[in-house]
Amino acid sequence: MSADALPGLVAVVLVTAVTLAIGTWGLRFSRTTSDFFVASRTVDPRLNASAIGGEYLSAASFLGIAGLLLVDGARMLWYPVGWTAGYLVLLVLVAAPLRRSGAYTLPDFAEARLASRAVRTTCSVLVVGVGWLYLLPQFEGAGITLEAAIGAPEWAGPVIVGAVVLVNVVSGGMRSITFVQAFQYWLKLTALLVPAMVLLAVWFGDGTPGATGTSSDGWSVPFHTDGGIGMYTTYSLIAGIFLGTMGLPHVVVRFYTNPDGRAARRTTLAVLALLGVFYIWPPVYAGLGRIYGGQLIEDGRSNVLVLELPRLMLSGFGAEVLTGLVTAGAFAAFLSTASGLAIAVSGVLTQDVTSRLRERTGGSSRSAIGDFRVAAVIAVTIPVAVSLVVSDIGVAHTVGLAFAVAASTFCPLLLLGIWWHGLTAPGAIWGLVVGGLSSGTAAVLDLSGADPGGWPGAFMSYPAAWSIPLAFTVMILASLATRGARPLHARRFLVSLHTPEGLDAERAPQ
Repeated sequence: MSADALPGLVAVVLVTAVTLAIGTWGLRFSRTTSDFFVASRTVDPRLNASAIGGEYLSAASFLGIAGLLLVDGARMLWYPVGWTAGYLVLLVLVAAPLRRSGAYTLPDFAEARLASRAVRTTCSVLVVGVGWLYLLPQFEGAGITLEAAIGAPEWAGPVIVGAVVLVNVVSGGMRSITFVQAFQYWLKLTALLVPAMVLLAVWFGDGTPGATGTSSDGWSVPFHTDGGIGMYTTYSLIAGIFLGTMGLPHVVVRFYTNPDGRAARRTTLAVLALLGVFYIWPPVYAGLGRIYGGQLIEDGRSNVLVLELPRLMLSGFGAEVLTGLVTAGAFAAFLSTASGLAIAVSGVLTQDVTSRLRERTGGSSRSAIGDFRVAAVIAVTIPVAVSLVVSDIGVAHTVGLAFAVAASTFCPLLLLGIWWHGLTAPGAIWGLVVGGLSSGTAAVLDLSGADPGGWPGAFMSYPAAWSIPLAFTVMILASLATRGARPLHARRFLVSLHTPEGLDAERAPQ
């Protein structure tokens, strides 16, 4: 191992050790099934906001945004803006009603709202699909990071991250992971902020030079420059990332851990602040990369800009310390997001794959926890295996595709299920199937490398602009066509979703 690899190796080992230590410490608080699924709904909003920030700021946020900005310029700022603004939509329309539903998972909510096992099954399939699609770029990013930081083979990243996540998830479930993810948010923020401040000081010391000979046209325009296609891809990206946040299973499940709807709203406000502070810094790395990292663009290695920039601007001990710090932050990003996704997928697999067997055999809560652990193994090992076969998928772009699928499926279900009493089970199923197949097929074709170019390629790479309205339209029209299938409890259920807990207490008999 070369001396240059030592800082990265130390960083990875330390982050892994601390992550496992916190997860093991959290195990002492995990005793019941509710602890494993939703931390017994007792997570303080401040702790929950840090945990959400930890799991939401994924490989795409830590590495991908800076790389996209380096290559494509200011138009890629829609990624961080959209990922933050998505929580504003979540705050206004979904957060508190979703918590008041009393569900553990998205399929739980769908079944409670529509009284349909078929809707629940459809949602379960989609949760697993979106979760695995989102896990792929996390493992891809882990491989890129370990290869760049310590010269490890690319397969090492997915295997190590998968193993650490699996240990933490099976140890204590949501209760344990909450502490881990909260720690990892602050680690990631520190790992971006401190090196950025030092590197900005170096830039000032160099006399604030401008960009090198790399193309910088993209920094002067907010939209893509390829005419109508560019305008379409920009608006499609905005739609997907604005509306996809509310449909991400690992984000939604976090709101079930709040004590009540008011706490869910407070959590969302805190998340908006935490994300806003974090997303200031990737553009700083991209701007400095335009000056010092032009070779990364020519070599097609823009994804490692954050990891490489300290050594491009500094030398000696300072460069090694900063490299170790950003490596630690990147590795924490993969661990935290993968942990949240593993929890969400494991919860759905446990309830909808093994619960029926447990009910038939009269299993206890102890066997339910065992089922959760088996489901966690399945939830993690399958995407790890896929990531070892599929490579060079584009971290940020793949995450964008996951947002598009979530926005085309769970966004219509949640908005209509929370705000429209006319939604029916057949309408929900048709909307979910059409939205899932259209956006999912486009995502699979895009990841397979089948790029026909022109408008067909744009529709395939950025499906949200057409798949979201298609899903909404189908869900509404199919519900109107099946009015007789409206659940009898629909109006009463919506009243319970929109009634603040304090008002319930005031109305209660004294």
